[in-house]
Amino acid sequence: MPLHPLVVHAVVVLGPLAALTGLAYAAVPRWRWLLRWPLVALALVTGVAAVLATQSGESLLESRPELEPLVEEHEEHGELMRNVALGYVLVSALAAWALGGASALASGRGARETRFGVPVAVLLGLSAVGLLVMLFLAGDSGARAVWG
Repeated sequence: MPLHPLVVHAVVVLGPLAALTGLAYAAVPRWRWLLRWPLVALALVTGVAAVLATQSGESLLESRPELEPLVEEHEEHGELMRNVALGYVLVSALAAWALGGASALASGRGARETRFGVPVAVLLGLSAVGLLVMLFLAGDSGARAVWG
């Protein structure tokens, strides 16, 4: 069994979760204390899974070169999706650092705001939407390649 179909499912499941977590983190400041580390972890795992999916897809194509005409569009979308996912890791880390919000502590300790709050929140939201779009495009082109 090729590794590519297995790794792709990690991206398909975790990618939208990472993007939706990013949208919530950007839009709801009072949830930031709760979503900060899940956002970073989901983005990181999605980025690693996207890299593995791209590498395993290239290996699959090397072993089955007759598939190249069928998967050309999917390959392009997959590589772009990998780059967007890696960029999302960086934006998520920046957002986790730059965006403050309420603290889980009753004292409020740990709550902070930076002057970068609004631009970083907008950047995170746009990155999350970009990740969702690329997930759709790569997944749709892969499904069309496999199922016709």
